[in-house]
Amino acid sequence: MTGSFSLAIHGGAGVLPRDCMTPEREAACHVALERVLKVGEAVLQKDGSALDAVTAAVCALEDEPLFNAGRGAVFTRDGVQEMDAAIMDGRDRSAGAVAGLFGPKNPILAARAVMETTDHVLMIGQGAVDVARAAALDFREAPYFFTQERWDSLQQTLQMERDGALNDDPSRRHGTVGAVARDRNGALAAATSTGGMTAKRTGRVGDSPVIGAGTFADNKSCAISATGDGEAFLRLCVAHEIDARMRLTNISLERAAAEVVLCDLGAAGGSGGLIAIDRNGAITLPFNCDGMYRGWSVDADDRGTAIY
Repeated sequence: MTGSFSLAIHGGAGVLPRDCMTPEREAACHVALERVLKVGEAVLQKDGSALDAVTAAVCALEDEPLFNAGRGAVFTRDGVQEMDAAIMDGRDRSAGAVAGLFGPKNPILAARAVMETTDHVLMIGQGAVDVARAAALDFREAPYFFTQERWDSLQQTLQMERDGALNDDPSRRHGTVGAVARDRNGALAAATSTGGMTAKRTGRVGDSPVIGAGTFADNKSCAISATGDGEAFLRLCVAHEIDARMRLTNISLERAAAEVVLCDLGAAGGSGGLIAIDRNGAITLPFNCDGMYRGWSVDADDRGTAIY
């Protein structure tokens, strides 16, 4: 072993505005984040791998209907759910991703199956479903993934479009879950999963399953999982941009992430945030919007959850 572990999780930058957040909802979100944090910590405390820790944490986030991934994913404008996910192992840059997926209970496990059982990195639609079935993953029918809150949000968004009153509420535009970790052997990993944007066009894919945009891990630099305006994150190649600045200019993760999220992202008209861990276990959690559902733990010593 070479040191302590570090873990960070997020439930998306699509937080409700403070004046819309009830005390009950806020408390429920903190409870959910704490539960997920413990799932990831349990792996790392037993000297498990960063890859297994982020997988377990994201599965727990996908199972939590408060967040936009797996159960509780948002709907496209056609009233269906299409999910994206990616995972990356910092030890050798192995990666797997899926997009436009529906059926597997945990899309992140489908992404990991792509990484571990195929020669590919990113698979979509039926091909991704076939890989998930071959891996004997748990599949669920539409009622499992449905939540009334997400359906009502779709109807409200479509009505606002018809009325010409659509606004830029981040709780509708943002919504992703993710985890990054450094294990006690010094290995890094990242995982991200999302239902995308409420009322997105069928077939739209954001940054979450794109390696180097919304998900990235390399033991030489950092592990990153992003959340926010996917199109802006894609154009900026946010995760890779942070990694490149660290490697090529020798600046810290905190500075590189702050420059990209707090300066470049806003200049490109995007909003959101990310969670990141560097090779030494340092954590940074920058965002340029109202808030980001997040939690962190450094060998269970420095730990917590936050929203705003």
